Amino acid sequence: MTGREYPDRPWVGIGCIVFRGDHVLLVRRGKPPRLGQWSLPGGAQHLGETAEEAARRELREETGIEVGPLALAIVVDAISRDADGRALYHYTIIDFAAEWRAGEARAGDDVSEVTWALPADLAAHDLTDATHRAIADARAALRRAGATG
Repeated sequence: MTGREYPDRPWVGIGCIVFRGDHVLLVRRGKPPRLGQWSLPGGAQHLGETAEEAARRELREETGIEVGPLALAIVVDAISRDADGRALYHYTIIDFAAEWRAGEARAGDDVSEVTWALPADLAAHDLTDATHRAIADARAALRRAGATG
């Protein structure tokens, strides 16, 4: 068992959906879960760390970039059940939206590859439906916040 299997509480995951113009930043997972799949930068929140601090830390660790102000984009509960219906995994994922400010995106920490993808290119990255929804919600959140993304 990994400590995250059959949890006694949900694990909090924090992500950051970053835009540079029309492009969105994607990462290829270098470790489980979802090894090799394209996703959004993010990871577990640490004790004593605010959600926004976690989003910025994970983004720096995984991609080396910095962003401007954060806007709440979406909250998703990812629950996987075993054959008996018990919660095998339960993550509450909080994704923020932001615009790129500095740094050259590079793979770091538990990421094997990074890319800036245009909306027309997203299908080629085999993203989950939840990831597509998160990207759309992030664009809307930035528009509401008055940003250009």
